[in-house]
This record gives sequence, C-alpha cells and structure tokens, in this order.
Amino acid sequence: MTSDQELIIEENDLPYEEEILRNPYSVKCWLRYVEHKEGSPAKQVNMVFERALKELPGSYKLWYNYLRLRRNQVKGQCISNPLFEDVNNAHERALVFMHKMPRIWIDYCKFLVGQKKITRTRRTFDRALRALPITQHYRIWPLYISFVKQYPVHETAVRVFRRMLKLLPENAEDYIDYLITIDRLDEACQKLADIVNDENFISKRAKSNHALWHQLCTLISKNPDKVHSLNVEAIIRGGLKRFTDQLGQLWCSLADYFTRSGLFERARDIYEEAIETVTTVRDFTQVFDAYAQFEESVITSKMEQMTDENADHSEEDDIDIELRLARFEYLMDRRPLLLNSVLLRQNPHNVHEWLKRVELYKDQPREIINTYTEAIQTVDVMKCVGKMYTLWVAFAKFYEENDQIDDARTIFGKATVVPFKAVDDLSSVWCEWAEMEIRHENYDAALNLMKRATALPTRRAGYFDQSEPVQNRVYRSLKLWSMYADLEESFGTFKTCKAVYDKILDLRIATPQIVINYGMFLEESNYFEDAFKAYERGVAMFKWPNVYDIWNTYLTKFIKRYGGKKLERARDLFEQALEHCPSKYAKNLYLLYAKLEEDHGLSRHAMAVYDRATKAVLPEQKHELFNIYIRRAAELYGVTHTRPIYEKAVEMLPDQHARDFCIRFADLEKKLGEIDRARAIYAHCSQMCDPRTSANFWEAWKKFEISHGNEDTVREMLRIKRSVQATYNTKVNYMSAQMLASASGLTGTASDLAPGNENDGMKLLEQKAAARAQMDDTKPKQNILFVRSDKKPEDITEISQVQNPDEITIDDESDDEEEAAPVIQEKVIPDEVFGGMKPETE
Repeated sequence: MTSDQELIIEENDLPYEEEILRNPYSVKCWLRYVEHKEGSPAKQVNMVFERALKELPGSYKLWYNYLRLRRNQVKGQCISNPLFEDVNNAHERALVFMHKMPRIWIDYCKFLVGQKKITRTRRTFDRALRALPITQHYRIWPLYISFVKQYPVHETAVRVFRRMLKLLPENAEDYIDYLITIDRLDEACQKLADIVNDENFISKRAKSNHALWHQLCTLISKNPDKVHSLNVEAIIRGGLKRFTDQLGQLWCSLADYFTRSGLFERARDIYEEAIETVTTVRDFTQVFDAYAQFEESVITSKMEQMTDENADHSEEDDIDIELRLARFEYLMDRRPLLLNSVLLRQNPHNVHEWLKRVELYKDQPREIINTYTEAIQTVDVMKCVGKMYTLWVAFAKFYEENDQIDDARTIFGKATVVPFKAVDDLSSVWCEWAEMEIRHENYDAALNLMKRATALPTRRAGYFDQSEPVQNRVYRSLKLWSMYADLEESFGTFKTCKAVYDKILDLRIATPQIVINYGMFLEESNYFEDAFKAYERGVAMFKWPNVYDIWNTYLTKFIKRYGGKKLERARDLFEQALEHCPSKYAKNLYLLYAKLEEDHGLSRHAMAVYDRATKAVLPEQKHELFNIYIRRAAELYGVTHTRPIYEKAVEMLPDQHARDFCIRFADLEKKLGEIDRARAIYAHCSQMCDPRTSANFWEAWKKFEISHGNEDTVREMLRIKRSVQATYNTKVNYMSAQMLASASGLTGTASDLAPGNENDGMKLLEQKAAARAQMDDTKPKQNILFVRSDKKPEDITEISQVQNPDEITIDDESDDEEEAAPVIQEKVIPDEVFGGMKPETE
C-alpha cells in the first residue's frame, strides 16, 4: 500500500509485476504493463504510470504517454474541475525533467489556453521560450501570438509581437494587420514604412514593394487624424520618384490626405501640380477625374450648408459659391488643353500635337504665337514625329491670315535655313512661300524665290547624300523645279521657261510627264522641231516601260505634224520605238504604225506591220489584233486575201479563240461558194471541239451539211463527232485513272497482289486497259465501218470480211485454221446426266 492510495494487484497483473521486479528500469516492461491495464480504472492506470516514472523520471516516452492520458481523462469536463489542476501539476512535474522537450511545452500551453488562464498561460509561454533553445522558438511563437490575439489585452499583444519580430522579422505583415484591427494606425504605418524602406524584406504573402507602398499610402491618406509620427507628403513624394508607372494613384492619395485633413486649398494645389507633371493619359485621366470629383463635392457641401434652414449665409458665401463654380467650369474647359500638355510631355517632338494645341487656342492670338514659338524651339528635327516644315508653314499662314505679310516672310526666311530631315521638307517651304506671294499677286517675287531656291550651291551634293545638309541638296528637288516651270509658263517668257526645262533635263531629274509637258509647251509656242528634240532627249533618258508615254506622245505629235511628208523618218522612229518594246505596250504602237502606213504609206507595208504585231503582242491580245488584221486586209485587198490570215490565226491562237476563227473562216468560204474548203475547215476545227462543251460548233456544222451536203457528208460528220467524243472520253478516263492511281498508290507491284487485297488484279488490268486505250487513240482511225440496220446477214458478213489494217498478223497455220469452216458435231446426252428430270417424251 502506498501513502495515498491502496495498491491493488490482481491475479492477471502478477506476470507483469514479476517482470518489473526483475527489470525495474526497462521502459518496455512498464509500457507492456500499461498496455495490459488499458481497460482498468483510471486510478489504476495512473498508479502504474506513477510507479514507472518514479523508477524512470527521465523517460520522455513515459512522460509523453502519461500526460496525454491525463489530458484525455479530463477532456470534455468543466474547466473548474479540480482534476484540471492535478493535470497541470503533472505537467509541472514533467517539466522538471523534460524542460528541453518542445512537445511537452506545446501540449501544456495548448492545455492551459483551453482553461482560459490568461496570466498563467502567458507566463508558461515565457518559461517555454526561456527554457527551449532559440532554434525551436519558431514552434512556440505561432501559438503564443494566436493566444494573445484572442483577448482584448492589446498592450500585451503588442509587446509579444515586438518580441517575436526580433527573432522572426518576416512576420511583420501579421503585426501590421493586428495593429490595423486594434486601430493603432500610427504604429502600423511606422512599421509599414520600415519594411517598405528595407530592401532585404521579402513578403511572406508574395506582395511586391509597390503593393506595400500602395498599402502605406492608402493608410496614411485615409487616416490623417490618426497618423502623426510620419511625414506623409515626404513619403508619398518619395513614392512618386520610385514608382513612375503609378503616378496618378499616388498623386490622388496625397491629395486625398490633405482633403481629409481639411486643407482644401492645399489639396487643390496638389491636383494642379499632378496635372502639370503626369506624362501618361491614364494617370492624367485618374487625377483629373479625382480633381473634378473633389471640386464637385466641395461645391455640393457648400450648397448644402447654405440650404440648411438654421444656417445663416451672407453675401460672401454666395461669392464663394460663384467663385467655386467658375473654377469648376474653368477646369472642365481646360481639359482638352491639359490632355494635350500631357501628350506633349510624353513626346515633345510630336508635330501633330503642337498643331492640335494651336487649334485649341482659338481667338487667342498671343497664345497661338507663344505656342508656335515654343514648338519650333522645342521640336528636334531628327526626332520629330510628323513633318517639321508644317509647323513653320502654319506659323507663317497665321501671320498671313492676319494681314502681316512681312512677318510671314520673316518666318519663311527663317524656315529656309532650318536643317530639315528630308529635302522634300525644305522644298515644300519654298513652294509654300512662293504660293503665298502668288496669292498676293507678287508674281515677280515668286519667280525670284524659285530662282533663289533652285540656284546651284557652292558645294554640290547628291539628292540622297545624308552627310550634306538639305540646303546643299535642294537644287535637285523635282518639286521645286516643277513649280518653277509652272510659274515660268504662267508669268515668265519663252526663253526663261525653256531654260528652266533645259536645266531640269540637264540635271537628269525629269520625269516622263516633265518631258511631255516640255514638248507640249514648245508645240504651243510653234517650236515643233524643238519639241521633237525634247522628246528625243526624254527617250534617251528613260527605259521601258517608263518611256512608253513619251514614245506614244512623240509619235502621235509627229504624225499629226508631218503626216506623210517625212515618212521615212516616221518609219525610223517607229522601228526605234519597237526595237526593245515589251509585249505589254506593243499593241498601241503597232496599230499607230499600221495606221500611218495605211494613210500615207503602202498597203503591203501596213499588212507587214499587222503581221509583225500578231507575233509581238501578248497572247491574250492576239485574237483582237487578228480581228483588226483581217478587217483591214478585207478592206484593202478583198476577202480572198484574208485566207492566209485566218490560217495563221487558227495556227497561232489557243483553242478557245481558234474555234471562233474557224467558224468565221468556214462562213467566209461558204459565202464564196467554196463548200469543200468550208467542209475541210469544219473537219479541222472539229478536233478541238468537245461535243459536250462546244455544241454551237457542231450545230453550225450540222446546219451547213443540211444546207450544202448529202447523206454521205452528214454520215461523215457524225462519224467524226463520235470519233472526237471518244477521244475526249478516253482522255478524261485516262486522266481519272491516273489521278486515282496517284491517290491510292496503285503502282502495279507484287505487293498489290497480296492475298488480303481484293480485286487488286482487276485494278491493274484496268490501268493497263486505260494505257492501251490511250495508245490506240493516238493511231489514225481509218476504215471506220457503219452498218445500217436494214442490211441483210449476208451483207454484214461480207462487210465484216473487209481487211483491217490494224489487225495483228499471226503465222499461216493459225490463219488456215481460222479460215476453215467450223465443224459442229452432235452427240447424244446420256440419260444419267438428267437423272429423274428428263421428260418422258424424250
């Protein structure tokens, strides 16, 4: 018997008692004894554990199992039960020996948390942290933090958090969230600012530094009355320098901070500063909308105060409301201009935006002049988006519209020395300047300007030489010279205009249109030979196909001028033009050449030209040219001379057009009474007319035979029709067979005759038959026999005995056997063959 309880040993316990007497320090023996006593009362099991721990007080396994058993025994009972204190004492006794075991501390702390013993639990957590090594504190802190957050003892929780952060600084976000929940925002913002400024801080929640900064800005801007220890404006302005992609949001946060602080004028200054500094449309839209909402809310609150029945409002209040309304309207009116400013800050070299800005300043000449001045000083020629010269021209036109011509000339003069990116920009400035002078009827001034612009510089350079400034290259600008020539034609003399055109040709910058214009100018002045010389120079400068328009104009004008007076010279010109002429452009020149020969030359020469034309033009133009050839030959020589032309057309043209020419050729012969020739033409054409697609041809031939033929000729026509149809059918069948063979891979190899392939042998036979049919189709079909239905059998036999030239010759013996009459012998059929089916009559 013990001092407290009576030791009860049952008969079943004796083996275990004997075992522990022999091995009192064996943990296994004690555990087997405990396992044996599982179904016994709790006191007996506890007594066994107590005896075991008295012998082995340093056994972790015994203490762990014993404490777990004791906790399970009080589970579900009221926490005021004295048994809870007994279990607590057991844990305390265990910690005398097990104070380095974190699991014992964790279980004990959890057990105390469930008992709602706040102070004892806190002290136990502190004891655990002091007893355990620092490497195992991470197992205690989550439980400790969870415990202190359960009760409204905020100061204690804050102190516990601070202690934890010294060891685990990565949990600062949890501390910040707790401070926000208990409304200690000042300390939360301080801690949040610390981790934002810490470059080595890594968020456990995968938040970026920008997200943390945004959270800080939101906190301090929405709670200005609770955050006192931080310089809010400095913090947000620091964020503006660091996070340039979120400027609009940060500016709105700063303005919101001053708004909530009641500093409305300061907030308005912030909004104005933001609008003047943001560089993206998104940030501008965000700030402007917030600014407009702020102004509207201020006006609304003021008006609500004035409408309050109990409130007295004076004249100053009315003035204040009107002032705020005027300010709000001014803000909304400025929006397009402010947006334009944002785009210009984004790219100050955007010419289009500068011109839009000028349009926004309507009826404000001073602002327009300032804008133009700022634009031409700001825009870099090499970086500009758009044409830089348009700014200068628009600036000069502004002065012109306001009748300040001298100022406009000054602007143009300054523009001509600007180092533009392209020569065309500078030439456009000169042209605009000259057009302004023309609009004010200063024609001599315009001519002088063009003369200045096209003057040869001291240092000449190529048009595309980027190493030289555009002022040294503008003398080769075709735009300038074209306008100069137009001005000379309109306001100058013949000599000066001719000199300009000659200079253009000397510089070799002319286009075919310039050459044509020069020739027409000389022609209008009755200098025909000079005009032809100009055309000659143009022809020498260009190659095909660019020279086509010059040749066409040149030849047309030459024929119109001289007609047949200089026929040989005209022929030489045509031959020269046609020497290297591409087929695409040959048709018109050949027709013009033939027309010349018809009108002023020899008919046979004209026919020779037409004949050459049929070979030189494009294939799709040949049938049209043959029509013209035939018509002109018939008019000049009569229809009989068109026969060789028809024959050549049928030979050269594709089937589609040759078919039509054959029908016309046959009609011609029919009209001339040459029936046999017409029939031969029909027979020739039939070979290219599929009866399924060319029914009109066969119908025409049928009518012809009905009118001019007889039964034999009709039969012959039908024979030819069947032959042609068979030819086309064979071709179609052969092509289909080839397509099927290529698709299914029928090559005729031994693998095609594999046992698993049905009808493969038949497929090969079909291929061979199709190939043989194609070979037979190429042979001339002669002696095709037609048998009338009213023939007698003797006649059919006689016709069938006609020798076939395509017959295969076999040796004589087989011929004799075939020629011999067949001998038919009759035999009696045995009755056994019929069995019982033979009729009795037989």
